[in-house]
Amino acid sequence: MDDLEQAIVISFETGAVDSALKSQAVTYCQQIKETQSICSICIEKLWFSKLVQVQFWCLQTLQDVLRLRYGSMSVDEQSYVRKSVFSMACLEVIDNENAVRVVEGPPFVKNKLAQVLVTLIYFDYPLIWSSVFVDFMPHLSKGAVVIDMFCRVLNALDDELISLDYPRTSEEISVAARVKDAMRQQCVPQIARAWYDIVSLYRNSDPDLSATVLDCMRRFVSWIDIGLVANDAFVPLLFELILSDGLSDQFRGAAAGCILAMVSKRMDPQSKLPLLQTLQISRVFGLVSGDVDSELVSKVSALLTGYAVEVLECHKRLNSEDTKAVSMDLLNEVLPSVFYVMRNCEVDSTFSIVQFLLGYVSTLKGLPALKEKQLLHITQILDLIRIQICYDPMYRNNLNLLDKIGLEEEDRMSEFRKDLFVLLRTVGRVAPEVTQHFIRNSLANAVESSSESNVEEVEAALSLLYSFGESMTEEAMKAGSGCLSELIPMLLTTQFPGHSYRLVALVYLENITRYMKFIQENSQYIPNVLGAFLDERGLHHQNVHVSRRAGYLFMRVVKLLKSKLVPFIDKILQNLQDTLSQLTTLNFASRELSGTEDGSHIFEAIGIIIGLEDVPAEKQSDYLSLLLTPLCQQIEAGLVQAKAASSEDFPVKIANIQFAIVAINALSKGFSERLVTASRPGIGLMFKQTLDVLLRVLIEFPKVEPLRSKVTSFIHRMVDTLGSAVFPYLPKALEQLLADSEPKEMVGFLVLLNQLICKFNSALRDILEEVYPVVADRIFKVIPRDGLPSRPGAVTEELRELIELQRMLYTFLHVIATHDLSSVFLTPKSTAYLDPMMQLLLNTSCNHKDITVRKACVQIFIKLIKDWCAKPYSEEKVPGFQNFVIEAFATNCCLYSVLDKSFDFSDANTHALFGEIITAQKVMYEKFGNAFLMHIMSKSFPSAQIPQDLAEQYCQKLQGNDIRGLKSYYQSLIENLRLQQNGSHVFR
Repeated sequence: MDDLEQAIVISFETGAVDSALKSQAVTYCQQIKETQSICSICIEKLWFSKLVQVQFWCLQTLQDVLRLRYGSMSVDEQSYVRKSVFSMACLEVIDNENAVRVVEGPPFVKNKLAQVLVTLIYFDYPLIWSSVFVDFMPHLSKGAVVIDMFCRVLNALDDELISLDYPRTSEEISVAARVKDAMRQQCVPQIARAWYDIVSLYRNSDPDLSATVLDCMRRFVSWIDIGLVANDAFVPLLFELILSDGLSDQFRGAAAGCILAMVSKRMDPQSKLPLLQTLQISRVFGLVSGDVDSELVSKVSALLTGYAVEVLECHKRLNSEDTKAVSMDLLNEVLPSVFYVMRNCEVDSTFSIVQFLLGYVSTLKGLPALKEKQLLHITQILDLIRIQICYDPMYRNNLNLLDKIGLEEEDRMSEFRKDLFVLLRTVGRVAPEVTQHFIRNSLANAVESSSESNVEEVEAALSLLYSFGESMTEEAMKAGSGCLSELIPMLLTTQFPGHSYRLVALVYLENITRYMKFIQENSQYIPNVLGAFLDERGLHHQNVHVSRRAGYLFMRVVKLLKSKLVPFIDKILQNLQDTLSQLTTLNFASRELSGTEDGSHIFEAIGIIIGLEDVPAEKQSDYLSLLLTPLCQQIEAGLVQAKAASSEDFPVKIANIQFAIVAINALSKGFSERLVTASRPGIGLMFKQTLDVLLRVLIEFPKVEPLRSKVTSFIHRMVDTLGSAVFPYLPKALEQLLADSEPKEMVGFLVLLNQLICKFNSALRDILEEVYPVVADRIFKVIPRDGLPSRPGAVTEELRELIELQRMLYTFLHVIATHDLSSVFLTPKSTAYLDPMMQLLLNTSCNHKDITVRKACVQIFIKLIKDWCAKPYSEEKVPGFQNFVIEAFATNCCLYSVLDKSFDFSDANTHALFGEIITAQKVMYEKFGNAFLMHIMSKSFPSAQIPQDLAEQYCQKLQGNDIRGLKSYYQSLIENLRLQQNGSHVFR
């Protein structure tokens, strides 16, 4: 070995080699690579070095150098490289007994040699080196080594240049087109003939080589003339190979791959259909029943599914009755085998089962009536869906416990099932009766087995019923159309095997909830529904995930049935007694679930039932007392315990109080304002007493955010429930909520105030006059009068809270102004905050990124102008306000902000803001008269370089009654002014 060979070998070493030595070797190789004579060095080594590391390095280096420097090489050097590489590939050995045959090396060396040859083809074919393929053909007679090399070159050509399976640059796409066009004209027919001859010659003596040739041919079918392969010679040969038991699966599978390539070739459907007919594909149907893990079954399965897709596509695109009939016959012929493949074999990743079946079912939509064979196919599709949506029994325990593995499997199946359920509903629309009968039979079969070994089949049958209901109309559900009137009673009266399992129990309850429209019309089944929810199938299920979900679904059922449940109240409460007791005494640390399924839904459900006016007053009072008393006691005891609790126990005690508040809140949702204030004030008194208890929570723990938010939520509820009767409690409640509130808490406080204002309007004036100065003081200490700046970079949590507070402040000011409460801003305690408020509103109306916020601020100005400004020449109600509006608001917001290019008239929100600005100008003219006109004519418009004549036209429009005309004129004025400022338009 010389120095270069030693360096190459060391650089490829992966074992225990000195790192400094290896680094030195790599550096030396790189230096050699950069010499001018590198191509000659590499070719010399390729002819004479037997070291595969050296061969690979030389080929890789050649490829790199050709890609980077080929264009700058001399013509002689290019020719030398071409001849040398071609000679190696074709086994043209030079006259030297020591010469090495690279094509007899390992596969990775041969593949790299093929890539080097393809790089030369990329640059030189066909303009400079037009004969490369034609010159290669005679060498194929040298036998398997050259044939194998020729296939590698063609495969590399596909991988490196032609195949669109990889991203390509526009230059590569252009070169690929040039190469393909030249090959079609010059050598593709000879290559196709060679494929046929080689496979025929070597099929028995070297089946692996024949398989390699066929795999190579498969790649080219998509862009060569289909007649070169889909002919009387090739097709019989390929089918003969596929059907020959004595050949290897790999060889037979390669032949099937070629047929699939022909089938999948993009063609006009008029030409494609006859080709599909002549294949007589039924010859291979029997092969898919072999070993499902074999390569042959996999390839034939891909062939059949690909064939079916193409036949279906022809059926869609051809319009004549004859061609449609032919394509439907071919489809009917292949579908049973396709269904078999879908059920039993590993389906090719490029084939979407659901998309194909959706396409097939859609072809049946327009048919007046389905034939027997099509109805059979529909049933097979439904059975396939049922099989596909079944969970794997191996995950049964994981899914029941809902551990990490169970969660992942449930998420995976949920995603996987989506398309299958779409298919089910599509089938249901095409053949509703067949679908319903199939679901009924699936349920019946699931019930027949008393064993729990078929839990997954029971769940699948129930899931089919649930998904099918999604596509049913309300009328069809109410009427129990089809066999629904048989299915729902069957659902309600049957004890399904596997009910103790979480998935079965959940989908069972979801089904009942989905089909409640039927039960509303057939109230004789209400006891069955209650039984399902109240016994061990629902709220008393052994699995906590089921029992909590049952609580939520029960609440939904109650909302639908309402008064129909009044006769069953005692039974419901009796059955729920242990559950309610458990919920009101349960230590929160042992709660296994939280969030939407934390048990509060049961209280909401009970509240809806007992809050009905159909319930006798005395009983209603007893029921409510029975529920509120333990919850209030839980809160009172919790307050005492929380005060004395250690730091470890404190969060648990707080969580218990929190749950009791949530439960009370949920319970109150069933009671209307009319009932608790007018018809049954005793009920209202009970809620007032409860409110008293909850306000104590704010006094004891004003800074515990979870409690604060839950109490605030209850006050929201009481505003709606008690109406004006809540007034005596508001000063105390608002005082506690306002004490030491942070920006995040202040947002919730403003939401409550907005609700109160919208509910009680001017009746809230006195309370608001006390609260507003405190609110304004807090907010204007943290929000500057020019608003929060748009800071680049990441938004901190603190800034996010301030942005939310600012947004809520705008809403709060808007609600005050639009509910005739603007006088609140003018009380002695509030006047100190008038200036910062005005500056903030002005800045926001001009500059805020959110157009809807700007619009709200303009609307506030309009309302304040109307409230605080009398007719022209009257005494000012708010000294200085008129001047501020004319000089600051009218100029900056109504003119300059609109002139800005960011003010996009084509945007719907911006157009709405512009409408408010026009209204503001109109209101200013009505209130300020000539004072407003004189200012805009003498100062505002001249500063914006608006010509005098156009300004006068604007004033005329403003003084008229056509507000739409004013808006249109002002918009064109602004747009023209923008053009003038760009220097591309001159006013005339």
